[in-house]
Amino acid sequence: MKDVQFELMLTIGLVVLVIFLFLRNLRATVIPSVAVPLSLVGTFGVMYLLGYSLNNLTLMALTISTGFVVDDAIVMIENIERFLEEGESPLQAALKGSSQIGFTIVSLTVSLIAVLIPLLFMGDIVGRLFREFAVTLAVTILVSAVVSLTLTPMMCAKLLKRHDPQHQSGFYKSTENFYNRVIEFYGRTLKFVLKHQTTTLLVTVGTLALTLFLYVVVPKGFFPVQDTGVILGVSEGQQNTSFTALAQSQQALAGVILRDPDVASLSSFIGIDGTNSTPNSGRIQINLKPRDQRKSTATEIIRRLQPELAKVNGITLYMQPVQDLTVEDRVSRTQYQYSMEDADAQELSVWAQKLVGELRKLPSMRDVATDQQNGGLKADLVIDRDTASRLGILPQAIDDTLYDAFGQRQVSTIFTQLNQYHVVLEVDPQFAQNPDSLKNIYVHSGSGTQVPLASFSRFETANTYLAVNHQGQFPVVTLSFNLASGVSLGEATKAIQAAEQDIHLPPSIHTGFQGTAAAFQNSLSSEPWLILAAIVTVYIVLGVLYESYIHPVTILSTLPSAGVGAILALLLTGNDLGVVALIGIILLIGIVKKNAIMMIDFALEAERVEHKPPEEAIFQACLLRFRPIMMTTMAALLGGLPLALGTGTGSELRHPLGITIVGGLLVSQLLTLYTTPVVYLWFDRLAQRFSHLNIGNPIEEPSGASAD
Repeated sequence: MKDVQFELMLTIGLVVLVIFLFLRNLRATVIPSVAVPLSLVGTFGVMYLLGYSLNNLTLMALTISTGFVVDDAIVMIENIERFLEEGESPLQAALKGSSQIGFTIVSLTVSLIAVLIPLLFMGDIVGRLFREFAVTLAVTILVSAVVSLTLTPMMCAKLLKRHDPQHQSGFYKSTENFYNRVIEFYGRTLKFVLKHQTTTLLVTVGTLALTLFLYVVVPKGFFPVQDTGVILGVSEGQQNTSFTALAQSQQALAGVILRDPDVASLSSFIGIDGTNSTPNSGRIQINLKPRDQRKSTATEIIRRLQPELAKVNGITLYMQPVQDLTVEDRVSRTQYQYSMEDADAQELSVWAQKLVGELRKLPSMRDVATDQQNGGLKADLVIDRDTASRLGILPQAIDDTLYDAFGQRQVSTIFTQLNQYHVVLEVDPQFAQNPDSLKNIYVHSGSGTQVPLASFSRFETANTYLAVNHQGQFPVVTLSFNLASGVSLGEATKAIQAAEQDIHLPPSIHTGFQGTAAAFQNSLSSEPWLILAAIVTVYIVLGVLYESYIHPVTILSTLPSAGVGAILALLLTGNDLGVVALIGIILLIGIVKKNAIMMIDFALEAERVEHKPPEEAIFQACLLRFRPIMMTTMAALLGGLPLALGTGTGSELRHPLGITIVGGLLVSQLLTLYTTPVVYLWFDRLAQRFSHLNIGNPIEEPSGASAD
């Protein structure tokens, strides 16, 4: 939690720094900076009413939203400053600037919230986990829009003043010259691109094809493995081991673990309890030293310990890092679970062993284990009833004698002034170590004599199940496994399905993934539909706002470049495309379209009011909106940077979100500054061609986009 709070504060500082570097005015910097705490405070109030808490997910939403909440304020203040520099008074500049940019801010806010709607309807456990994330983010964005449309213009009217360029500081003049040179360079390159529109359109189509290709080849995962500073170990002794032998083996494991320099302490349990279902199992919870006091991650420590722990005879320890977010409903030996269910327990036992042997050969898997416990020992006492009857011995007498000797029968209670003590009847523990001790047991006969138990009974030994697990009404065997280094969960699931086919698993055995692996399969099947739902939702919202079929497509043409950047960033950093990365891509849909919205709004206004041709209108809009586009992009990018580079406890969960946003913004910013104007012009020509169908132009001018 402390690490996430630090990332939140760092993000706020970086965003404020970006605002200052672009505006270079302390008063102007204060205005959008106020939007950050006000938006967060307003969000806290709504979270309190909804019963939400500050946890990893809500703090992650607040951190990433810091880069969004200033966007509206930046766009507002930049537009007001433009009128101020043209000679308007602060009040008039605030009125004109806010009225001109109001519709744009509404478009930005509504379309960004629309992106989050599919997250609210995500199914299964993942949807329930991330619902708080989506609601928190949506509330923050909505509050920031209200602040930007009300408080920001008022503060501009009161705080901003027009400064004579001749009296500006040297820092202001040098940075202004730098920004002007950048805009001039962008203008020259944009003219060149507009002369080669066909090539630019091919690049746009190519980015779409590349996005689809990268989506297919990128490794698929679920949640990234976190280092929370705790490792859970599940120990399994031989199925015929005794409690004393298991305790000795468990202590040997603990000794090996405590010798590791990165281990702080551990807790050890053996035997049957609420979690362990068999007497040959135990648990070890390993507490690691703080992250800044060790060089190795939890996964690296596990790999380092495994060879040493394997030297301990008679027991195996399966380890996995404890996670902040988990969807497991049962404790397993390793991280991922796969179940086999069959009505015939004998058939299930045979094929489970075959599949385990096949999976242990796969290089993509480690620590393949099974909860099948069919190697225990049992001793049946077979009574010769005829002989016992002649001796006058009843079966109840035999039961009572055996229970008196080995059942720990409570026969009395001793009361003292301070305590009470149970008196337990049993033989000396040394006689309970071997079944041959039963030969020394005597049973009272009906005649009052004592008869050796061995005179009318015999022992039969065999293997037996220590436990028979069920899922529903049928016996089930659960296989569990860890992933090899660099292997994604998607690759492992395909390998298991291929192994099933290789051994020709009979159709009577029903198989399926459980826990995290099952949730991964459900999320994998819904990922394309979730992205498509986000795109369709944004298209509908933009279509309603612009009253056009064409302009929303122009805005959405910015998305493929963001997808390319996000997936390439995941590949370069060695991360899987999991649930958190998918949320980052969905957020990118809402972020990158802001560039196109700001360009198109001003281009449409230039066409309607100033009656400029489309090419001149979009060229002017690109130059006019270049600076706020760069400011909003840098703010969002720096909002994701602390998440991408964080090194605190459990930061691995937040890395994919920051990586996808940073990578997507870097690539999309470079491409969309050039592709969006070309796509706008191409669709404008298409709309003119089909103008009789009224599909391209708005029916009427939106109510916020009037001229000054």
